[in-house]
Amino acid sequence: MSATPLLELRNVTKVFQSGVRKTPANMTVALRDASLVLPDGTATATAIAGESGSGKTTMARLLLGFIKPSEGQILYKGVDITKMDKAQRLAYRREVQPIFQDPFEVYNPFYKVDHVLTTPLRNFGLYAGEEQKRIEEALEMVGLRPKETLGRYPHQLSGGQRQRIMVARALLLRPRIIMADEPVSMVDASLRATILDELRKLVSEFGISLLYITHDLTTAYQVCDDIVVLYQGTVTEVGSVEKVIRDPQHPYTRLLVSSIPLPDRTQRWGEDDSAITEEQARRSTSGCRFAPRCARAMEECWTQIPPLFRVDPDRAASCFLRKDAPVLPSEQVGQVLKVMRPGDAGNAPAA
Repeated sequence: MSATPLLELRNVTKVFQSGVRKTPANMTVALRDASLVLPDGTATATAIAGESGSGKTTMARLLLGFIKPSEGQILYKGVDITKMDKAQRLAYRREVQPIFQDPFEVYNPFYKVDHVLTTPLRNFGLYAGEEQKRIEEALEMVGLRPKETLGRYPHQLSGGQRQRIMVARALLLRPRIIMADEPVSMVDASLRATILDELRKLVSEFGISLLYITHDLTTAYQVCDDIVVLYQGTVTEVGSVEKVIRDPQHPYTRLLVSSIPLPDRTQRWGEDDSAITEEQARRSTSGCRFAPRCARAMEECWTQIPPLFRVDPDRAASCFLRKDAPVLPSEQVGQVLKVMRPGDAGNAPAA
């Protein structure tokens, strides 16, 4: 495996400004000092999770190059994506493919669905002379029958079919990374398992790394190996999805996990949570953003931004409750991810 990461988010901050003048009142920090590493040579499945407003979509737009970071760098194969030349930018656009939340918005209702499959192939100059064959193969890979799919308009297909066409479209371009932003939230429950299974196959069968952006920890647990939990633009916990969800070390992650419906009808959601006083909820913080909602907040939480503490070899949490653990430098975030953890046979980073 290459020592240079395939994709790296390095200490990235994104600030949105609503007015002409830069004042605290019109500045919104959507993402603060976030780091993420996807290694080269081994396909991974990583979830970016959090509630609405946590910064998930901002991170996705940054990684896709739709917006530029206010601070920090986004590197693809070691090259800053904001400084790429034309050829590098074209390769990046092909190799990092999105799957969006609402499959209907991606389609032009005046064109048949064939249009979203043939256009990118022509734009990138792929499969000249055998476009139809490759399109049919891609559709079959995602469980669609070409004869029943091609030649139809978007409104003639179900939401699940439209979303699977977008997976097929991404596959056609031979990507290295697929970024799926809430890909099953607009799909019927009966089809979610099918699409999630297809996303997992991207990693296991096609060797494509997956960034799965979601508010749903249940599907993140089903699909991914690792998880990055965001709260108001800050990374609260990162590492093995198994450990983070089964034994969360940050109060916010614990709150998210407690909101998952349980089969025990006698237990009410959140009944184990301690009450937050009204005074605490109104108190402003220059430290941990979760402090106004945290029943275990200490004085230092209000005045200092907690770093990531490496509580396990494969997990870190940004919480002063874990300050007995060593601090994890941002450049070492990749070490808590599955494919870069010491002891994983065949997955250690190159020297």
